[in-house]
Amino acid sequence: MEIRRARTVAELVAAEGLFDGAARQEWAERFLASPGHLMLIAYLDGVPAGMVSGVEMSHPDKGTEMCLYELSVDEGCRRRGIGRRLALALADEARARGCYGMWVGVDTDNEAALATYASAGARDEGVFAMRGWPFSPDAGAPDTP
Repeated sequence: MEIRRARTVAELVAAEGLFDGAARQEWAERFLASPGHLMLIAYLDGVPAGMVSGVEMSHPDKGTEMCLYELSVDEGCRRRGIGRRLALALADEARARGCYGMWVGVDTDNEAALATYASAGARDEGVFAMRGWPFSPDAGAPDTP
């Protein structure tokens, strides 16, 4: 297995089977152009088998931390340690960038993700509640119930 940082739209498009949906050209370009965004792709025999994306987050009184935004492993490649290795590779990249830590939000009933993150050294830091503001992709305004 080889893990490489995605640097081109073509690499992102080739890995879109690992995403929740199809990669869009303009979004892929924006992702790659953002200095604090990165995606690492795991390849088995030259084929994308897993990916992890990270986003640097900085604050004036905290410094910079890495958010593990998304981790995915192809269904046929699971339970081989690919997710663990991707999480560790992102942690290595975060350290190299001077981040003081890394975090991930995960559903409390996602046992596979919880086990993967634990095997990569993550620990439970307590209760986490997430609230969202969904916006309409067309209007850019908050959706109203």
